[in-house]
Amino acid sequence: MAEKKEILKVQTTKVQSKIKESKETPKVQVKVAKEIDATESTAPIGNYVYIGKKEVMAYVLAVVTQFGMGAKEVIIKARGKSISRAVDVAEITKNRDPLMKVSAINTATEEVVTEDGRPLKISSIEIVMTKWKT
Repeated sequence: MAEKKEILKVQTTKVQSKIKESKETPKVQVKVAKEIDATESTAPIGNYVYIGKKEVMAYVLAVVTQFGMGAKEVIIKARGKSISRAVDVAEITKNRDPLMKVSAINTATEEVVTEDGRPLKISSIEIVMTKWKT
């Protein structure tokens, strides 16, 4: 044990002497992890699948995966030109598994400000799918 302490002292003195010889201050990188409280989250609670520009089957897989993980309902959300893709996802999912049903469809108009500062109204849809038990 005494040997290890002696070796450590020698190594630290070498490092300290190198620091003293160098005119630059040693640079140390420190990574700080921010703790996030789950109650502070602004994301909506639930199983959402946001529809974008990917292939339809990618979103069908996402919906089926949510149900496979035990979700009782999955909400498919889309805006603008992606609305038709969201309807396709819901229909394909419903036709693949007869236990999956569309329980609600909600439509809305969202107002978004463009880069120019102009208001722009965009249609949006939420399709709520549930899995029925036999």
